[in-house]
Amino acid sequence: MRRLPILATTVVLAIALAVGAMRYEHFASWGVFRNLLVDNAFLGVAAVGATFVILSGGIDLSVGSVVAFTSILIAALIEQHGQHPLVAIAVALAVGTVFGAGQGALIQTFRLPPFLITLAGMFFVRGLGFVIHPQSLGIRAPFVAETLNESASFLLALGPRGIVIPLSVDILVLTVVAAAVVLNYTRFGRAVYAIGDDEQSAMLMGLPVARTRVAVYAVAGLCSALAGVVFTLYQQSGDPASCKGFELDAIAAVVMGGTLLRGGVGSVFGSALGVLLFGVIQTFITFEGTLSSWWTRIVVGALVLVFLVIQRALLMFASGRSP
Repeated sequence: MRRLPILATTVVLAIALAVGAMRYEHFASWGVFRNLLVDNAFLGVAAVGATFVILSGGIDLSVGSVVAFTSILIAALIEQHGQHPLVAIAVALAVGTVFGAGQGALIQTFRLPPFLITLAGMFFVRGLGFVIHPQSLGIRAPFVAETLNESASFLLALGPRGIVIPLSVDILVLTVVAAAVVLNYTRFGRAVYAIGDDEQSAMLMGLPVARTRVAVYAVAGLCSALAGVVFTLYQQSGDPASCKGFELDAIAAVVMGGTLLRGGVGSVFGSALGVLLFGVIQTFITFEGTLSSWWTRIVVGALVLVFLVIQRALLMFASGRSP
């Protein structure tokens, strides 16, 4: 029963890929798949953090603001303060982790709704980004363009000329694998599932509910900041006004990946499939050429509704109740 939502995502993704391959000449090519991963790498990393939060029964609306804040913080540290890019990235990751842990501590200590705390965090960190620098700031450091974006890439012998895999895709894959290991093979991961499934039972079992909740939001903050790093490498600039509504994309990808919004059921591999499905929809719109980019939102919205209905039906079936 718990595997049915991710199975539904896999089927929908397979159908979408098959339809695209039949409809468009070069849709089923290694180059398109490579671009699909590169263009959605930062969404995938952010979705991993959102998966932890939703599995625990929470929500995080600050994701997009943290990504934008991270990008402008890195750009400002490099271009205005002369810091080495690796130092700037380390600082940004630390700040994102501390910010996430702070949100988790407020939620746990004062028993406030995660929606309200992270909504406040969304406004706070977005404004802080504009304080650092009020507009987009390009990064001209050779280490970013030449080392991180070029030298750190590698060539896969796929297709007639091979495809170049940039560092951002490596970060995405490592993040998904590491998160899967944590959730499935550690006490912390089992506690996350238990809290999302039934917090009172988790407390009676002696699980560290308070510490786990704070850690979950710290992980979410770290993943959002890491998504900001990937976004910065992708754009080679920082922008405090970027990624508005991005948190909703991350949540949509997690839901389409089969994670229940009430918590307790889901996986990061499912979220990764949800991100790929999100990207395939965007690719459809691009190949079609005559459709507005807003059709991506329309289709994603419809799919989210479909997956929510499927989740609700499965929950009712599992509990023996009729809809």
